[in-house]
Amino acid sequence: MQFDVWSKGLATLEADCLVVGVFEEAELSDEARTLDAATGGRLAKIVERGDFPGRAGETLLIPDLEGLKATRVLLTGLGSQKNFGRKAFRKALSSAVTALNRTRIASAAFAVARPSFNELDDYYFGRAVAEAVGNTLYKINDLKTSRKGKTKPPALQSVIAGPVRSAGASAAKRGFTHGDAIAAAAKVQRDLANLPANVCTPTYLADQAKALGKSQSSVKVTVLDEAGIRKEKMGCFLAVTQGSAQPPKFIVMEYKGPKAPKAPIVLVGKGITFDTGGISLKDPGAMDEMKFDMSGSAAVLAALTLVSTLRLPLHVVGLIAACENMPGSRAVKPGDIVTSAAGHTVEILNTDAEGRLVLCDALHYARRFEPAAVVDLATLTGACVVALGSHHAGCMSNDDALARELVQAGVRADDRAWQLPLTEEYADQLKSNFADFANIGGREGGAITAAAFLGKFTEGLKWAHLDIAGVAYQGGAQKGSTGRPTALLADFLIHRAGR
Repeated sequence: MQFDVWSKGLATLEADCLVVGVFEEAELSDEARTLDAATGGRLAKIVERGDFPGRAGETLLIPDLEGLKATRVLLTGLGSQKNFGRKAFRKALSSAVTALNRTRIASAAFAVARPSFNELDDYYFGRAVAEAVGNTLYKINDLKTSRKGKTKPPALQSVIAGPVRSAGASAAKRGFTHGDAIAAAAKVQRDLANLPANVCTPTYLADQAKALGKSQSSVKVTVLDEAGIRKEKMGCFLAVTQGSAQPPKFIVMEYKGPKAPKAPIVLVGKGITFDTGGISLKDPGAMDEMKFDMSGSAAVLAALTLVSTLRLPLHVVGLIAACENMPGSRAVKPGDIVTSAAGHTVEILNTDAEGRLVLCDALHYARRFEPAAVVDLATLTGACVVALGSHHAGCMSNDDALARELVQAGVRADDRAWQLPLTEEYADQLKSNFADFANIGGREGGAITAAAFLGKFTEGLKWAHLDIAGVAYQGGAQKGSTGRPTALLADFLIHRAGR
């Protein structure tokens, strides 16, 4: 996809289609009024007679308006002018791209009203446009035989967006570059998470990491097999995998960009490629969705793809603990006690609280890099979904400054997280009569006690935990990966890079 900016002369732009916004109150945006004047009031007549009410998400394609160089105009609804902000702006962009994708339009000029400059500056304007185009054009990687070999690339190949002042053109173009890379990274996450678990196995995840290392010389990849994992004394990780016939993989990806600082940012992803719950078997009703339980690992792979593509001046390490959680004759049982890589003994009271077990050994492994910060990402608890729904990821941290960084990145990226408390009382719920602590702490504050468990392995580190159980995928008729929190993570990394 090619992106560029325009600054003036909307009616004279040479594009297959001009995209402009209309507010719900039958109010033309400034850009739409410019076109209305050039077409002798045609747009105003269409809106005034109620042909297009301007509701958010609605579109109307109008062909062959005299007075324009473009052959078509697409109206996109902006919703209420009083409530217009970045969310409505992104929805208008996405609706417009969806409508364009149903046609053979190859080039489009976007003139959608945007919020105030303080709310969406030129850089974030460019980024929002490129992200909206890439994310909306995403096609789910289904395995339907009717589509085999018939998937065609979208007709839309060129987008220019504005108006952007000449002074802001370079910032907007940088936004295009970053937004395009973020959408491509989100595609990596979505493609991996959408695959069935019999395809996306721990070995498959490891192969994808190796492929990234081959395509990007700045990324070094090491994969530990079961013998290597055992050598690292990752007893908690091994306990989870022992019921599965699929061999576990511990994946280490290290990216060093130009002029990168020595101390890395370490990203740790939960890679449970299928989660039955183990002996503590899940309700079968929606168990098929447990293929998405490796979304944290997919987000880490996406992040390493992003930083290497943009060649950010960062040192980033990605760690993925990948395995299945299956019931079987060798599976770990409730009441079993295992020893973590850190030397702590853990009583496993619920085998469905397995994500924290693989993560704790991965977090201990992160220490050898002497990191500047550690962030883990995991579809960890249903309790977080109950607390925050599908709107915010849960953020818990032993460092408030790091938590604020992540939350603010989510606000800027419109991929939000909410900080939850992580005080010592929650860790007290993990007490065990038989081991150093248990892997669950009861129903109350379940998302936080899971983080408190991880916190026992991160003392002395600047660490944050993102529980993405509610945001990484959606179920029902629209079942599929959302690509979240790749945008949040991207903004965090781009800001760390000072770009």
